[in-house]
Amino acid sequence: MKKIIIIGTSGSSIDILDTIQDINRIAPQYECLGFLDDNAAQHGKEFLGCKVLGAIHLAKDYPEAYFINGIGSTRTFLKKAAILQNTGIPLDKFETIVHPTASVSRSAKLGLGTVIFQNVTITTNVTIGNHVIILPNSVISHDDVIGDYTCIAGGVCISGGVRIGGSCYIGTNSSFIENIVVGNNCLIGMGSTVLKDVEANSVMAGSPARIIRKTTDVS
Repeated sequence: MKKIIIIGTSGSSIDILDTIQDINRIAPQYECLGFLDDNAAQHGKEFLGCKVLGAIHLAKDYPEAYFINGIGSTRTFLKKAAILQNTGIPLDKFETIVHPTASVSRSAKLGLGTVIFQNVTITTNVTIGNHVIILPNSVISHDDVIGDYTCIAGGVCISGGVRIGGSCYIGTNSSFIENIVVGNNCLIGMGSTVLKDVEANSVMAGSPARIIRKTTDVS
């Protein structure tokens, strides 16, 4: 079985382990070696039967392992790219994980290190970048493009032909009209209705969504 280490011990990291265990119930594929997290208070703790092995820089001590990232909340999404790049882990050592209940079109393209959670629907000709995480019950419609390092929270509905940039956080139950563009490094608030293009580095909220402020430019 392929050996897996999860980066982070946040809620999404625990959910990733749960997804791996669900995959293994159908057909054993993965052996989870544990977690890596820079929070020393977590070291030695155990979650769902797997231990926190130590800090993230210890990834180099596991050359046989593949990795998956669970870091990327509303507080840390802009730092996600830098955190992963600083690990020194090659891109081809990151595993793509798809929950058994997700529906993914055969014409869709999923990047490396991407996680698709329960009951996600990804339809025709969708392109998902590297290190993307899509939480339960979200719908990614035909011809959408999701940039690297972006997080799609639960219950999001993205209509067809939408392009969402890299390092974005798309809040729970937000929705997007077709054929719009969302720039890099954007935060879309929970329950927002996005009806027009969104400039890079914007925080949007409301129905219809409006710009509240700018995010930090990390490009």
